[in-house]
Amino acid sequence: MHPPASRMTPEPSTEAAVPTRDFAPTPVFPPVHGTREEARLALLLAGVLAPILLLTLIFSPTGQLNWLLETGPGLVGMVVLAATFRRFPMSRWVYVCVFLHVLVLTYGGFYTYALTPLGNWARDTFGLMRNPYDRLGHFAQGFFPAFIIREVLLRRTPLRRGGWLNFLTGSVALAISAFYELLEWWAALLLDPEGGDTFLGTQGDIWDAQWDMFLALCGATVAIAAFGRAHLRSVEELVARARVT
Repeated sequence: MHPPASRMTPEPSTEAAVPTRDFAPTPVFPPVHGTREEARLALLLAGVLAPILLLTLIFSPTGQLNWLLETGPGLVGMVVLAATFRRFPMSRWVYVCVFLHVLVLTYGGFYTYALTPLGNWARDTFGLMRNPYDRLGHFAQGFFPAFIIREVLLRRTPLRRGGWLNFLTGSVALAISAFYELLEWWAALLLDPEGGDTFLGTQGDIWDAQWDMFLALCGATVAIAAFGRAHLRSVEELVARARVT
């Protein structure tokens, strides 16, 4: 005799619904909506930045076009954060990071990265071959955006804290840096093909683009390793404040 067909049918698998160390069935954090109280810090930081941006644009010794090219990505980021605030406010940690990153960009845009006084001081003091401020700028390009990338992945996807979250955060930061190198190249060809080196800030280094991408990856790695827990606490505090209100 053969066993009944019902006994021969395998049980439906529920393995896909079981959370793992790196993945959960749904995003770990619940949705949060922006409030007037939550906007206070972001508005305060924007208010501090506004006169700095305006004055450096007006009095930039290298011209307004170079200032806009260098500072533009930070300005676009601020506009995106403002436009999405009601539906997706970020943690206070992120807003402070954006503030600091825009300051780094503005200083470089005001002087151009190859001519910043701070970089010249470091070059002369430590006997370096070039002004290193652009290296700092590209390290910051990976360091500060890493927290935005990480927070979006944590709050919008089933990713948990762990290897996959860290790997994807670093990968996206590296991809953004690589795409920015393409944007710099296209902008230099379109706007100033003969003086492109001033905007690109290569200072004669044929490996400048590779260094820029590598340092952005280093910045994202350091951000996650050194400040990942502090960032996570800020996200948890954001969610806790939303529950209270």
